[in-house]
Amino acid sequence: MPAEGLPLTPKDHILTTPEILRLAGLFVSEGVTKIRLTGGEPTVRKDLMDVMDGLNALRPLGLKTIGMTTNALALKRKLSALQDRGLDQLNISLDTLDPLQFELMTRRRGFEHVMDSIRTAAALGFKPLKLNAVVIKGVNDAEIVKFVELTRNLPLYVRFIEYMPFGGNKWNEDKFLSYRTMLEQVRKVYPHAAKVTDEANDTSKAYAVPGFAGKFGWISSMSDHFCGTCNRLRLLADGNLKVCLFGNSEVNLRDALRAGASDQELLQTISAAVKRKRAQHAGMVELSKMPNRPMIAIGG
Repeated sequence: MPAEGLPLTPKDHILTTPEILRLAGLFVSEGVTKIRLTGGEPTVRKDLMDVMDGLNALRPLGLKTIGMTTNALALKRKLSALQDRGLDQLNISLDTLDPLQFELMTRRRGFEHVMDSIRTAAALGFKPLKLNAVVIKGVNDAEIVKFVELTRNLPLYVRFIEYMPFGGNKWNEDKFLSYRTMLEQVRKVYPHAAKVTDEANDTSKAYAVPGFAGKFGWISSMSDHFCGTCNRLRLLADGNLKVCLFGNSEVNLRDALRAGASDQELLQTISAAVKRKRAQHAGMVELSKMPNRPMIAIGG
């Protein structure tokens, strides 16, 4: 969250449940097998359970997986209901294991609520249960080993994310740590940590300490990009489509929906956007100079 905060998006600019489900159905009809609900924060939507019911109904059409990325502050009491409605996978955003640092970084209390949500999700059998931590030099890089230690007894996939330039996050190269540097730090404590098999089109490089219940890895978007195997599309809460997280070009599907576009017209618009996707994103310095939304307004 930028220090100055963000203006709230007017409610009529946000996709409604029927609009979300119509677009989801179109994506599934074209071969999309996984849909993940993400930020801002999906658990604050009053219609979240309706969205989940609608997505779950797409399984006979080819949808295989429903995931969610969340800050987990209000997750625990909703976990059972979400699981009953088809939620398979969870990504929980947590950049620190220190309660005071948590309050400083998120500008709110609630660290124990997040940890309770993680433990409850593990007990309910969510798999994979991913923990996403953005690593910033001089802020939370001293906690990398503590995060790895979490995987000793919990079946987590802790993913360290290289610090990336986005609107409002005051990115600079001095705060950047590459995944190779972080891996060296881990191996000083866990010398037997070894590479494990990544899933197809995975965005992270996975490692594990022998005998630990979980694993850990890195999303190396800056130092070792994976653009060639990335198959993600992002539909933002306001109905804009991003074909690349780092690209600043967006296609407005909400207005097309509300103007009465047919399914075929919407698919043509989506297809044209995908075909314009570049082979790879720009480098760190170039990205830091390009306008883009704050990550909280895009979704992880």
